Amino acid sequence: MSHHIDMEDHADPEPVLLSKHAKNLLRFLNLLPARMASHDNTRSTIVFFAVCGLDVLNSLHLVPPQMRQDIIDWIYGGLVVPRDDEKNCGGFMGCRAMVPKSEDAEILECMRKYQWGHLAMTYTSLAVLVTLGDDLSRLDRKSIVNGVAAVQKAEGSFSACIDGSEDDMRFVYCAATICYMLDYWGDVNKEAMFQFIIRSLRYDYGFSQELEGEAHGGTTFCALAALHLSGQLHRLDAATKERMKRWLIFRQVDGFQGRPNKPVDTCYSFWIGASLCILDSFELTDYAKNREYILSTQDKLVGGFAKWPQATPDPFHTYLGLCGLAFTGEPGLSPVNPSLNMSMAAYVHLQHLHEQWRSGDGRGDADLGLSSGLEQQLKLAKSGEAKSTTSTTSSSPLIPAQ
Repeated sequence: MSHHIDMEDHADPEPVLLSKHAKNLLRFLNLLPARMASHDNTRSTIVFFAVCGLDVLNSLHLVPPQMRQDIIDWIYGGLVVPRDDEKNCGGFMGCRAMVPKSEDAEILECMRKYQWGHLAMTYTSLAVLVTLGDDLSRLDRKSIVNGVAAVQKAEGSFSACIDGSEDDMRFVYCAATICYMLDYWGDVNKEAMFQFIIRSLRYDYGFSQELEGEAHGGTTFCALAALHLSGQLHRLDAATKERMKRWLIFRQVDGFQGRPNKPVDTCYSFWIGASLCILDSFELTDYAKNREYILSTQDKLVGGFAKWPQATPDPFHTYLGLCGLAFTGEPGLSPVNPSLNMSMAAYVHLQHLHEQWRSGDGRGDADLGLSSGLEQQLKLAKSGEAKSTTSTTSSSPLIPAQ
């Protein structure tokens, strides 16, 4: 195990093709291949992987100013603000299929009944806006968090949207990120959320997606990040945390797997790696082996990372592969905030917005509750990549921060 790649043992390590990965992600902001047509209703997640991936690559400058503004406007085009007589369904939609280009009032009113926020799309939309330096002044934060609270179940989990969907740990995480980013929890029941998370802790000390399920790397990340973002990670006792670390560390083969006896997969370099970062234990992993596996999935012709070697690269694995490399201190990559799954530069911008909202409410600065690893990355971001984001100002905090 080592903290950094030993260049003497790896005299000629394979390079990370930074410029090719940047060009690969940029393509997804202009044109999607036919094989991705089935993802049309979740376009905001593809924009998230592309924009946030370019940010981690320190390549947001490749997005021209007008295109950047077009992306911001497109994101806001999916914002749902319910009227007084409607359900609490505030948030962002993942595509614009329910927003017809029509002046017919009857059609528009009919389509209105099918417009509601989706937790995953709201999280990714907010993350894109923050990453692009938007001040979030066009948001009604209270309306969005009311929509989050409206989809919370009695046992503490969350559905994706108001009109029926799965309810599991993925959306617990999305709910936590939304409330954290908007610095407002409203009527969200954090205690019920905590109890759902704890009941999902399995005998081997990983977390399952739903009650009585199997422990899984992705949902273990969702659980730990939700606890961290909601300020409840400290409620786990030391012995439980140590057993969680053990389960997570045992997921490394060369890269990381999501469950015991499963093949390794590029994306788990983020899910497992970020979980260990939250627990301040990423240094216990083998950086060189992790890097070696991620680079075995690198497409040297067109850029991007794939799930497995020789597989087709995609925005999801490209972004999470880059984040996994960023945790190891890969040169050329921006530090990443593991809990929010965005660059530390974007996180710094978000903290500036929080400070402005809190100052407007007379609260002043608040304790960020960061782990020691996050504090170190925050210092790096403030001294480097974050400089371009600090001039953005927020003009309209629509509710007092909470």
